[in-house]
Amino acid sequence: MKAIVQDRYGSPDVLELREVDKPVVADHEVLVRVHAASVNARDWHVMRGDPYLARLTFGFRGPKPKIRGTDFAGRVEAVGRNVTRFRPGDDVFGEADGAFAEYVSAPEDVVEPKPADLSFEQAAALPLAGNTALMGLRDLGQVQPGQRVLVNGASGGVGTFAVQIAKAFGAEVTGVCSTRNLELVRSMGADHLIDYTVEDFTRNGQRYDVVFDLVGNRSLTECRRALTPAGRLVLSGGGVFEGGSLFGPMGLILKGHVMSRFVHHQLLVLTATPGKENLAALGELAGSGKLAPAIDRTYPLSEVPEAIGYVEVEHARAKVVITV
Repeated sequence: MKAIVQDRYGSPDVLELREVDKPVVADHEVLVRVHAASVNARDWHVMRGDPYLARLTFGFRGPKPKIRGTDFAGRVEAVGRNVTRFRPGDDVFGEADGAFAEYVSAPEDVVEPKPADLSFEQAAALPLAGNTALMGLRDLGQVQPGQRVLVNGASGGVGTFAVQIAKAFGAEVTGVCSTRNLELVRSMGADHLIDYTVEDFTRNGQRYDVVFDLVGNRSLTECRRALTPAGRLVLSGGGVFEGGSLFGPMGLILKGHVMSRFVHHQLLVLTATPGKENLAALGELAGSGKLAPAIDRTYPLSEVPEAIGYVEVEHARAKVVITV
């Protein structure tokens, strides 16, 4: 099969389209013929080995999983002998290493039936970004109806989902983005828009019950200024590539861990973990019309290096999808 393989860290040039062996399905796994995948900030972080501290997890000289990509949607080709929830021919979506390929093998518990009303491309856009938004707002933010929620980075992959999910939870939502993305964020359902090129959300006097920071470009002190006395700051910054760093967006997250012990605000660091329950929740939101993936661009599998390059430097709008 064809797959995007990486042996060492570096620019998009380190990514190669190669012929590799098709995955062998294990007892608790499903083998999926991939129809679409999507690009996340995580992909360029792993490609670059950036921030350098993350190489403790990724691998010192090169990433441990050699095939890039995590989000996928496709059709089940085969199932392991202990799999009970799927059978060949089922349309599914999920999150597992190795998605930028013609086939991916994934544990049964990180796969769900594809929502019938979504295309493969739309379904592939959901898993990692949608799960990050869901866990950030539901589990850490604990968003309730009538609360005021601000999403910093509202036009990105996670941000477009976060605006819609916060609205589905009954919140009054403010989206922060650039001028060119105001209409996109409005179309996602945001009640209020802040163009960060002309207005500073940390200094305009507005206060929010939850600030969901997906950018990591403001200090914790600045973000806290935008919170109500009992407000929650949820940190999950992806950032863009700026030449390599030791900590990258992890720096703000580490500071959040430390400062949370000394301030009255709740500073919460998000670690999103994949699972079928959250995929099912995202599928239900999509099926009810409350969550619609927005796709910026699509690329063929052979152009994954260009797609990741676009995401890492261009502040991509919404999601970038790979067709296979």
